[in-house]
Amino acid sequence: MSRVVDKVLLIAKGAMICVLLGTAASAHAFEFVSVASPAILYDAPSLKANKLFVATRYFPLEQIVSLDNWVKVRDSSGKLYWIEKRALSSKRFVTVILPVVAVRANPDENSVVAFQAPQQLALEWLGDTGSGWLQVRHLDGVAGYVKINEVWGG
Repeated sequence: MSRVVDKVLLIAKGAMICVLLGTAASAHAFEFVSVASPAILYDAPSLKANKLFVATRYFPLEQIVSLDNWVKVRDSSGKLYWIEKRALSSKRFVTVILPVVAVRANPDENSVVAFQAPQQLALEWLGDTGSGWLQVRHLDGVAGYVKINEVWGG
């Protein structure tokens, strides 16, 4: 009888671990934000901390931890910083990571090129097609599609 109980408990524990791991994995979705206006990035959540550099407007950052007035963020190189929460915008932007990227009229490699985007150009993120392409808009208003692996922040 105790072998049956042990097996049932083992199966229940395994199921619980799977549920917990699945919840943890889904809770770790990337949440990107952007810098609303030029802002200082710090090495700790305090105005007295070391100032590391100034992030430009539209600079995309991955939000890691959010406290009352501070957010721990990661940049495209993987470095971690702290920034004041009030300096961030929920409006998303991506940054071109290749020397030049063709932004296409449709999410298709053979589609007409809407415009060329140089490296480090910020493009407004409009959405993810789910097929490896992001819909983006240039600050001058021209919209198009870019491959997700050609930009960071999407």
